[in-house]
Amino acid sequence: MGESSALQSILYGRGALRLLDQRKLPLEEVYVDVKDSADGWNAIRDMVVRGAPAIAIAAALSLAVEVNDHNFIGTPAEAASFVSKKLEYLVSSRPTAVNLSDAATKLQNLVSTTAETAKDAKSIFQVFIEAAETMLVDDVADNKAIGLHGAEFLQRQLGSSKNISVLTHCNTGSLATAGYGTALGVIRALHSGGVLEKAFCTETRPFNQGSRLTAFELVHDKIPATLIADSAAAALMNNGQVQAVIVGADRIAANGDTANKIGTYNLSIAAKHHGVQFYVAAPVTSIDLSLPSGKQIVIEERSPKELLNSEGGLGKQVAASGISVWNPAFDVTPANLITAIITEKGVITKSDPDGTFDIKSFIECAK
Repeated sequence: MGESSALQSILYGRGALRLLDQRKLPLEEVYVDVKDSADGWNAIRDMVVRGAPAIAIAAALSLAVEVNDHNFIGTPAEAASFVSKKLEYLVSSRPTAVNLSDAATKLQNLVSTTAETAKDAKSIFQVFIEAAETMLVDDVADNKAIGLHGAEFLQRQLGSSKNISVLTHCNTGSLATAGYGTALGVIRALHSGGVLEKAFCTETRPFNQGSRLTAFELVHDKIPATLIADSAAAALMNNGQVQAVIVGADRIAANGDTANKIGTYNLSIAAKHHGVQFYVAAPVTSIDLSLPSGKQIVIEERSPKELLNSEGGLGKQVAASGISVWNPAFDVTPANLITAIITEKGVITKSDPDGTFDIKSFIECAK
């Protein structure tokens, strides 16, 4: 299932799940077998699979594999409770990404409702499996819609230019989703439309998702691209080499404040100073209307080893022994630094360029 013509981080067939070990890219393409939710939790926490949409799908499918041949003895209500508790466990693997908790809540509600009329526990598991599989298929369609909306909007904003160069951060492509990608999906759509001059990607330290993963995808798809150091972004903008920055999102608050990979906030400040448009591209499942602003977003901190050792913590020591480390995985970009938010439902804009977004109204109208 999924998008066969593109790179795939998730390989799934009923009862079997394999995840591309993204820690080993770009030098090795190794898949890890996931047989249950514990394997899924570890794969997500250890960043075998990463990217907000991909971890939600991987979590759901890991549990789908576990319950596929589960000899469960109990009532439908007990089966629904079993699924619900397993989903709560999976959410604890990466708490910042709202897609994971949003998917878990929807799936919990589904099995709870099904249990009210189900005749046996097996039917609860069947409904869950089918819903998890639908997530995989729907994500690719949503990503292609994001790409289309984003490419069309950028061309209008930039005067239908046929020489658009964009900068992206972290990895938001096929490796971060079920296929195609969000921010990288917009870049793919610009390229297929013949209007992309070049894509620039940051290395995205300390885990190097840009140099290892985004660069890998861009080369794979033969998209003209250049890798830069994170610290070179402001100079790139000052030289007039990019017209827009496009990033993904792990969580978007109701006012448009956006949590994304650490370093995104830096880019938004540099973009504002240089008059470069700054876009967030994400599915509506990344939006958390329960949070009024980004101040309420919980920021995950990663292991100090990612800074102390090379290869994102997997290699030899490169820092002085005894140094303390602060290693937040994400930062929050204020809404007033974001030009627009690109979703599969359309583009969310602001009536006041320096104001916030009315995301709630957008979602209500888009239903």
